[in-house]
Amino acid sequence: MSVLIVNKENFNSVRTNKKPVLLDFYADWCGPCSMVSPIIDKIAEENPQYVVGKINVDSEQELARTFKVFSIPTLIVMKNGEVASRSVGAKSKSEILAMLES
Repeated sequence: MSVLIVNKENFNSVRTNKKPVLLDFYADWCGPCSMVSPIIDKIAEENPQYVVGKINVDSEQELARTFKVFSIPTLIVMKNGEVASRSVGAKSKSEILAMLES
């Protein structure tokens, strides 16, 4: 499965998905975000049991405010429509998968 580009129009359908959801809050100008991006893409490609989405904080400021994203990259895992875990900063593939599996 590929990464979804999440925005305020499709967010509700992503949030209510029965699968665990990984949201990557990023910006194009962010160096650490650029390091995490290919890892997020790989996780989406290899793990169809998860919904993986990216939210650009510059174009989706309302969603960033809703999730109180003050630093990027911020990774948020949602289960059953609720935030299950969150992490700020670049993470390895194994650390991100551990967030999804916990």
